[in-house]
Amino acid sequence: MKNCSYNMRSYLQNPAVIIMLCLTLGLAPFQPEPHIVGKIRWILGGANGMGLMDWFDFLFHGFPWFLLGRLLAIKALRLKKKV
Repeated sequence: MKNCSYNMRSYLQNPAVIIMLCLTLGLAPFQPEPHIVGKIRWILGGANGMGLMDWFDFLFHGFPWFLLGRLLAIKALRLKKKV
């Protein structure tokens, strides 16, 4: 078996991978509006009628955005620490 230097942790910390996840999974399907936008509107409207599958769908499409926020926070903290 070939020794691979990449593991899942390194992929989830790679800015290019995270941005691609946000642009694909995070926004899909694109028409008539990004799916995550509809879910956020639904939640902000009180989440009336949301079932377990809708919450899972929100987490599934929101996870790339969480990773992006996490990455930006880490970068900001490192930048602040250097100053």
